[in-house]
Amino acid sequence: MPNKAGSMKKKELAVYKKTLVARRNEIVRKLSEFRNESKEVETDIAQDVADKAESSYTKEFLLSLSDAERDLLFQMDAALRRIDRGEFGNCQMCQKEISKKRLNALPWTPFCIGCQEKAESETT
Repeated sequence: MPNKAGSMKKKELAVYKKTLVARRNEIVRKLSEFRNESKEVETDIAQDVADKAESSYTKEFLLSLSDAERDLLFQMDAALRRIDRGEFGNCQMCQKEISKKRLNALPWTPFCIGCQEKAESETT
């Protein structure tokens, strides 16, 4: 299915897809490392209250990072589905073309800059 805006070439889509897949694999690897580190922190026997507090803080920090990474993975998966459906590069709100500069910086973005700003202002 061709891109609705008609300006995204197969070659460009392939580059974005390759970038998204590589970044996604990197995040999956990091999440796996965080999970392993979190388990190590959990299984270490803390000697005193200070050790327990540090262990708890470290585990919480690692898990919060993984939540952010999971959210990014979700966004990347959605972008890969848009590539497959021929919708990549179009704003999911207004259907206008997302600028190449924005896609190069955030290839997983579902919105043009205007709609992103509007969405953020509505949530604050």
